[in-house]
Order: sequence, then structure tokens, then C-alpha cells
Amino acid sequence: MTGVPASAAGGTGRRPAPGAKLGAAAVDQASLWNIANILTMIRLVLVPGFVLLLLADGGYDPVWRAWAWAAFAVAMITDIFDGHLARTYNLVTDFGKIADPIADKAIMGSALICLSWLGDLPWWVTAVILGRELGITLMRFWVIRYGVIPASRGGKLKTLVQGTAVGMYVLALTGPLASLRFWVMAAAVVLTVVTGLDYIRQAVVLRRQGLEAERAAR
Repeated sequence: MTGVPASAAGGTGRRPAPGAKLGAAAVDQASLWNIANILTMIRLVLVPGFVLLLLADGGYDPVWRAWAWAAFAVAMITDIFDGHLARTYNLVTDFGKIADPIADKAIMGSALICLSWLGDLPWWVTAVILGRELGITLMRFWVIRYGVIPASRGGKLKTLVQGTAVGMYVLALTGPLASLRFWVMAAAVVLTVVTGLDYIRQAVVLRRQGLEAERAAR
């Protein structure tokens, strides 16, 4: 299954043993079930469970909110590890490239929408964060023919602060911690806007360079 004729590879030219093709296909199929993809799938499965836990008993029961936070925390942890494992151990697959960002936005989007629906978080905060995420995703596709915009340190910090802020809002906090979560969310919104503007700048520069290279090649 290497695509090289047997004679060129120094073989005898004999037909492959029965089942050889099936075995190679099985290896290719098994590669889908690596640890990175499994973590991504766990995160996808957690989304409906998280929503049910967060909205259970009207959405204001501290115990159910604590369980919802646990599900959200597990999702955030798997988000950290699946990408790292995929890059470190060469486990990157087409499924992972598609499913990973979907899982990220699904868990964060569902949390923000539920919190706003419950009245815990202003709708404009949800709109800013989700609008930025959708916009940057569409922009990446817009310039993908010219190159890939890598994740920046600011973007990674934004993800961390966003996850922390949303997690604090999921918990039924009172007193000083309830006040603290407001400022953490404020920092998340600022990072969301600033890093979004930086990605737009990178996209414009990348597209301009790509167009200039195309004109020079004519």
C-alpha cells in the first residue's frame, strides 16, 4: 500500500497476500481512535450534559451548578491536552482539525448563551465573545489560500481567561468572589477584542503579501 511497484521496491512481483489491503485500511481507520481525538469526542459529548446540569432545577441550584462547573472544567482540560498530544505525538487527523474547534466553540458558546438566558451574564458580553470567535474562524478561511494564521500567545491567554471567567459564572458564587468574577470577565472581554483586532491585522497583512506574490509571479 505504499504506491511503489514491487519490482521497483526490490520485491518479487508476487501478488500481495490475501487480506493485506484490508489490514492497511484497518490501520488507517484505527488512527482515528487516537487519544487526542478521543479527548475531543469526550468534549463534544460533554456539551449537552453540561447544558442539562447548568439548567437543572431552573438553573439556580448551587449543587447542580457545581456539577455543571465540573463538566465545564473537564472540557477545558481536555481542550488543553488534545491539541498538545496531537502535535507532540503526530496524531493530527482531518477529523481532529474539524472537530476540535467545533468542540471548543460548542462548550464555550453553550455556557455563554445559558448564562445570559439565566440572567447571570449580559447578552452583549455573549455577543462580543461569540461574534469574535465566529468572525476569526471565517477570516481564517478567507486567507487560508495565502497561509495559516497561527495561534498567538495573546490568543492562548484569552482562552485561559475566558475559561476561568465563564467557570466562575457557572458556579453559584457570592460575596467577594462574585465581585471578582466580574473583573475576570471584563479582562476576558478586553482580551477577546484586542486579540481579535490583532488577528484581523495579521489576516490583512497575510492577504496583501499573498496578492503581491501572485502579481510578481505573473
